[in-house]
Amino acid sequence: MHLFQAHDLVDLTILNDERRFPVHNIYCIGRNYGDHAIEMGFEVDREAPFYFMKPASNLSESSDVRYPPKTQKLQHEIELVVALELGGRDLTCEQALECIAGYAVGLDLTRRDLQIRNRDQGRPWEIGKVFDGSAPIGPLHLRSEVNDLTQGRIELLINGQVRQAGDLGDMIHSAAELIAYLSTLQTLQAGDLIFTGTPAGVSDLARGDVLEGRIEGLTPLSVTVV
Repeated sequence: MHLFQAHDLVDLTILNDERRFPVHNIYCIGRNYGDHAIEMGFEVDREAPFYFMKPASNLSESSDVRYPPKTQKLQHEIELVVALELGGRDLTCEQALECIAGYAVGLDLTRRDLQIRNRDQGRPWEIGKVFDGSAPIGPLHLRSEVNDLTQGRIELLINGQVRQAGDLGDMIHSAAELIAYLSTLQTLQAGDLIFTGTPAGVSDLARGDVLEGRIEGLTPLSVTVV
């Protein structure tokens, strides 16, 4: 018996499959493309990756995303999302690959002014990263259908104009390396999602902007800021 009614499980669409993917934790990797690290004012760091987290409730499969409150600088980050169907601790890269259920196109929307203000004060980033609809996501493609995505174009168009572009091969740490590293910090679980970082080109968004995220081999993600 619960004190109040339990919240509904957050789950995601699987392309061409009547089943859905139940979400557990969301790990978001920072500065995993060298060009993005540089544009944010940091040197490229090829040592251990770092991450922050978003709650599953921030995921959105809606075609609209509301401009969040308390910010004048909403920005976009296009990302490959990796979904896990197995977990574990201290995984090798080979074991990490076998944990992957599939892949999707995702967006990490950020209240950049709040993020930078808190970062500069030595405070956590969550106020800039966590808000309703901050993680739009497209349908999940099962690994058995697309194999392992280690290369391929990744890009984001705003109102039809390319704003971000790169290649999955430009990631400093591959999906398998990220999974293996995260598993040394805590036990990964089936249902975990990993947002694997973004290439350069992040910029401000305004109400009415139409975003189209594309990753070679995956269904594009299209959302409008309202």
